[in-house]
Amino acid sequence: MADQDFLSQEEIDALLSGDESSEEEEKQEPSAVRPFDFSELESIKKGGLPGLDLIYERWVKIFRDEIRKILPKINMVSKESIYITRFNTFMFKIPMPSSYTTFTMKPLKETGLLVVDSRLVFTIISVMFGGPAKPFKVEGREFTKLETYVIKDFIDTALKTLEETFSTVYPLKVEKKSTELNPSLARITTGNEKVIIAECVVDIDGFEAPIYFCYPQGMFLSIKDIIYSEFSGEVDNVWKERLNDSILQTPVQVTLELAKREYFMREIIDWDLGTELVLDVSKEDPVMLRVEDKEKFVCRLGKVKDKYAALLKQEVVKEEEDE
Repeated sequence: MADQDFLSQEEIDALLSGDESSEEEEKQEPSAVRPFDFSELESIKKGGLPGLDLIYERWVKIFRDEIRKILPKINMVSKESIYITRFNTFMFKIPMPSSYTTFTMKPLKETGLLVVDSRLVFTIISVMFGGPAKPFKVEGREFTKLETYVIKDFIDTALKTLEETFSTVYPLKVEKKSTELNPSLARITTGNEKVIIAECVVDIDGFEAPIYFCYPQGMFLSIKDIIYSEFSGEVDNVWKERLNDSILQTPVQVTLELAKREYFMREIIDWDLGTELVLDVSKEDPVMLRVEDKEKFVCRLGKVKDKYAALLKQEVVKEEEDE
């Protein structure tokens, strides 16, 4: 047989490599196009919960008044934002160690989560013992007994005032289930599920640290008309009562003005201890009673059991009418 009837080694290699490359291309073609799972997209949605936003606006005011009775170093509590995200994304942003408290809001289904940032706890402890308003560094340890005690009072007050605030729009009972330091024991839903986050900020002598309320998105379905709509026209009886109590307990300065005279500077310079100032006021003359800087009542001087007294004779309303 002639030599040209046989393939050379180079031709054989070319044929073999061509088959292999075509097979590789065939294998790669199916993997080049993959189905896209839109549920894997991560987004943070802010807004759209005006009812819940208003509830937390009221809650921060009530909680601030109550927590300052326990921890006077807390200056301010404010609502930062309310948004929707995925549970795993939310949990990844929490520093360790932190406190995770699960709670129920009966008759609502599912479980809520309150997260107290470790920086808040450490700052409170630092300020309580005369230190600066900044967290000290701790890594790889759990909270001490003192830190746990501070957290307990903080959490109990937060949940108690949360129940008071929600009860103004919907009657429910907030019950604490457990407080954990391990985040894996505080999973209230699956990692890919969406949750509603209410982020608030606590100010301690100028240092700000966050606290978080986390709710499964389906938790408020039974009261969605309240959570997803505004209801500012309703009267908040709890806040109204607290405001009224605060006003009634406000200290004011009351002054009884006996007389008013003008003196020259040369006369005042000559004053000394024992100098008598004649006011020319008799007990029949009317005197003015002031509350702070406002004239409120015209009075008459008198005595009750050897003590000077003032009898309110007439209310002053002239200044209010002028305004």
